[in-house]
Amino acid sequence: MKINQLIAPDRVICLDGISSKKRVLEKLSQILALGAIGYDSAEIFNRLIERERLGSTGLGHGVALPHGRYGENTITIGAFVKLNEGIDFDSPDGEPTDLLFALLVPEHHTDEHLQVLATLAGMFSDKDFCAKLRQCSTDEELYQHLSGWAITSAAS
Repeated sequence: MKINQLIAPDRVICLDGISSKKRVLEKLSQILALGAIGYDSAEIFNRLIERERLGSTGLGHGVALPHGRYGENTITIGAFVKLNEGIDFDSPDGEPTDLLFALLVPEHHTDEHLQVLATLAGMFSDKDFCAKLRQCSTDEELYQHLSGWAITSAAS
């Protein structure tokens, strides 16, 4: 599976003016719901918040992977946001978070969920890859850089 099977160009965005974890999760919920029939941004937000209550999805080094399960949808979808200024995301290292990849997985896709999360965590542990993302100044540049990364999973 390639990243562009999870995200579409309209779900990869550079954002300015976001100052809190709650606000970025609201925005990610809206982005995830874009063009997805049967997806409700308020319900997506609730799923992401529920997951955050279990423990922060901040990985550290400015990266977070908010995620959740969503009803009977049949596909996994993602959204990516690069913030112009990092925010507190309760990351283990206490560093501000500026790169967020949100993921929604069907309720019944447990193995796929774990595999995709593990691969995304690996991708975002690559310091050069993250540095290049931080240098992108447009949504299009972000999408092109992200879509060059391949995810291998049992679902592909």
